[in-house]
Order: sequence, then C-alpha cells, then structure tokens
Amino acid sequence: MKAKKMIALLSACALSVLCMTGCGEDAANSNASSGSQNSVTESSSRESKTEESKSEEVALSGTIQMVGSTSMEKLANALAESFMEKYPDVTVTAEFVGSGAGIEAVNSGNADIGNSSRNLKDEEKANGAVENIVAIDGIAVCVDTSNTVTNLTKQQLSDIYTGTVTNWSEVGGADAPIVVVGREAGSGTRGAFEELLGVEDACAYANELDSTGAVMAKVASTPGAIGYVSLDVVDDSVIALSLEGVEPTADNIKAGNYFLSRPFVMATKGEISEQSELVQAWFDYVLGEEGQAVAAKVGLITVQ
Repeated sequence: MKAKKMIALLSACALSVLCMTGCGEDAANSNASSGSQNSVTESSSRESKTEESKSEEVALSGTIQMVGSTSMEKLANALAESFMEKYPDVTVTAEFVGSGAGIEAVNSGNADIGNSSRNLKDEEKANGAVENIVAIDGIAVCVDTSNTVTNLTKQQLSDIYTGTVTNWSEVGGADAPIVVVGREAGSGTRGAFEELLGVEDACAYANELDSTGAVMAKVASTPGAIGYVSLDVVDDSVIALSLEGVEPTADNIKAGNYFLSRPFVMATKGEISEQSELVQAWFDYVLGEEGQAVAAKVGLITVQ
C-alpha cells in the first residue's frame, strides 16, 4: 500500500516537472518570436527612414541663379556641376559679369546669389546683402615666361602699379619697359588687389581688361607685362612671382605669410536662413564636406 502511494507521488512530481519545462520552452519560444518581430520592426523602421532621406534628396528641385565675379567662374561651375549631379532635378545657372554687378543683382532680386571676389562694401550691406564666405583665394602677380624677375617687395609692386617704376631694370631685371596690366573698374579682383596694396584709384594701367582669362592671355603674350589674377587659374603660360620672398601657395596663404589674398563670397539678400529651401540646401552643400572638397580641388583654401 505504501509502495503504491510512493509510486503515485513520484509520478505526480515527474508530471509537474514536465509541465514546468514545457511552459519554460513556450515562454522562451514566445520571447524569441517577440524579439525577432521587434528586430524586423526596427529594421523596417531604419529602411523606412533611409528611404525617406533618399526621397527628400530626390525631391529637391528648382533653379538657383548666380551672378557675379569672373574670378569665381571655376569654383562656381565646379560646385554647380557637382550639386546638380547629386540633385538631378535642380538647375544651377551662373553669369560672370563682375563682383559689383553680382551684388547689385542679388540686392535687386534678379539673382539668388551674388558672387563677389572681395568683401562686401558697407553700402551693399546696408541695402540688404549678406556676406557668406565660401573659400579664400590668393591673388597671383604674373609676368611673361621670359622675365628674369622672380620676386618683388610690396613697395616695388606698388611703385610699378602707380607708375613710379617703369623699367624692369629698376627692380633687378632686364632693361625693358614694364607693361602694367589690370582689370576693369568694378572688378572684384582689381578692388581687392588695389586695397591690399594700398593703391586705390592710383594705378597707371596700360591695359584694363574685363576678365581673368584676358589678363592671363595678355601677360603671357606680351614681353615685359605684369598682371594680377586669381591664384587658382595660374598655369605654365606665365610666371607667378613671389612677394616679399613668399611664394603664392595655399599653405603660405593659410599661414598668413602671403599678403595678397581675398575671400570668395556668395552673397544673399538677407541671412541664409531666410532663403528658400533650395538655396539653403545649396549653402549646406557648399559649406559642407563635399563642397569644400570641390573648392580645394580647384586650388582654393577652404573655410571649414
């Protein structure tokens, strides 16, 4: 009798253990299933956000109109091409008619962005233009490749452009007349050059040309010529002079050792935050990693 009770008790215990084990497995399976469902949900959420982000990029569309500095042509075109490649539904147009005209266009509402290769004037700011510096450029002083002069002091350069020195022999070169070449009135490069050199409205130009390319071509083809151009366009057709013994390089400009440097400005009418969504996206790009990489690639100094 006692044996039968013992057997019954053992059977009941075994059954209890089996039930507990089964419940544990069910709970574990339930948790695993729940975890799997959560993982799928989180993954779907991430994919959804990624798709939304892509959709936002693709949805960006419209036209951005830039007007202004001829010196900024290389940078503006490179940025426009890169931006349109990223946003295929966007068109970026650019006219190169000089810094002053660019600021006037943006202040009058005829352009989204006014490109200026100089700092904005007080009166331009008073009319609503905001100065957005996107890169820094050096101004190179160039001579033709047959010239033996490789360096000028700031005073010598000033004397050449004001007509005090008129022969290369006076600054250590050959006995040959100096042909002073510069940009037209209203040019950002001219304004920056004359201001940095301290010769505003005092230059004795033999030729005043209306673009950076024209200055380069004139200097390259004219023995004894001297001219100033944006550093990023200098090529082997001319010699870029050292000034005060310092070569016109990005490193020297960053270090503050080369005195002829100026900002590249993309001016807006009002702050960037007040512009259209498309123009704000443009500045996010230009001042971001991708845009600054473009600026560096065309030979400019980045601001970020």
